[in-house]
Amino acid sequence: MNLVSKTYWLGAPFNMRRPPSVDYAMESLLLKAPDGREHRGVLWTSRANPKPKTGAVFMHPRADFQHHYVIPRLVEAGIAALGATTRNPNNDTTTVHEEIILDVASCIAELKKRGVQNIVLIGNSGGGALNGFYQAQALKEKGARIATTPGGRPTRLNQVEMIPADAMVYLAAHKGEGMIMNEVIDPSAVDEHQPFLTDPALDMYDEANGFITPRELDASDAQWCRYDDAFVTRYRAAQLARVARIDAIARGLIAENERAEQLHADPDFAKLAPAKQREILRREAFEPIMTIYRTMANLHYVDKHLDPSPRDYGSILSPRTDLMNWKLLGFGRYATPHAWLSTWSGLSSHANQMTDLPQIPQPTLFINAGKDQEIYPATDARPMFDAVAAKDKTFVEFEDAQHYFNPPFGQKDAPQVEQVMDVVVPWILERFGV
Repeated sequence: MNLVSKTYWLGAPFNMRRPPSVDYAMESLLLKAPDGREHRGVLWTSRANPKPKTGAVFMHPRADFQHHYVIPRLVEAGIAALGATTRNPNNDTTTVHEEIILDVASCIAELKKRGVQNIVLIGNSGGGALNGFYQAQALKEKGARIATTPGGRPTRLNQVEMIPADAMVYLAAHKGEGMIMNEVIDPSAVDEHQPFLTDPALDMYDEANGFITPRELDASDAQWCRYDDAFVTRYRAAQLARVARIDAIARGLIAENERAEQLHADPDFAKLAPAKQREILRREAFEPIMTIYRTMANLHYVDKHLDPSPRDYGSILSPRTDLMNWKLLGFGRYATPHAWLSTWSGLSSHANQMTDLPQIPQPTLFINAGKDQEIYPATDARPMFDAVAAKDKTFVEFEDAQHYFNPPFGQKDAPQVEQVMDVVVPWILERFGV
């Protein structure tokens, strides 16, 4: 049963559709974060401007942005473009945001080492919250940065060099992966170990609650639903309650590991029987993986009146979210306890644009896609822009654009990407030149 949106049938929609139209150089980089972890990047430059004074960095917590759609126009303008992965490419099972922002640090340090004077962080989708979190921490003095992860591990943020960027660009950026999870997690799942157990009173895909079931797999016959206010209120509260329950499970698993560490460190550990020692060591070494079922259940997917916009029915991942909710592909489906708390829990994660943006005074360009199926005008875009601390801030909306400014299925060119870059490139050049 193929339920994935056609957006993804021809490859990742965030990849560029054409190479730069100028003579350009590509350099594959093995980058090393300040904590010693390695990750990959590709540096794109124009041969006509081999030593640019302005460069852009673009990353995502798990997606590979090394061939991102912003590259051609940046290079054509003489701006250095560094697209990179984090240490967890295409897999965020172990992603801890307090660690991966060090990967952003390594990209900025690399450009600075090469003589680039002005750095612009370009955040697309989840890259926006990643960059916002980095910038908010980089602007703080050592000693004032976050000392421990939500799971209780010490960070290295107060021991390493973190160079702040000079400007921020957000392209269809959301508040943070945890904040997304707060709105997409299915609250009718009542037992994390028995995914089919459902509370029908909280099931948004139950017709008794207002859902209208499409009859076609591609949702070509889908009708927008309209949930009543009382259901919406109960639903949103129950979503946060489920996130809190998963937080508690994650913290309990972490506590078991910590208890084993304490027993191992106890002076009497050596006196224990070999079998008991082995049990403690295994418990100390154990790294549990949590499965988070049913994370495609945002009311906005099928009820447009909750936050009106020109968006299409469904999610960027699938038009049939009622069925996609049961598939593997979805948000935050697997995570270690530490990764869940740091990245996917909107109650625990530090990577939250609503707390980071008010701390960032650098020039900020915020571009919103009007037809975005995950980021909504009144829920996300406007509150984020209003939270930006910068005096030099600009909001631009492309009313007919989708999340990745991608063209209709089958079309080779991406005219809306060009329109977006018609805004981004002059905005950068006006402030920094090349």
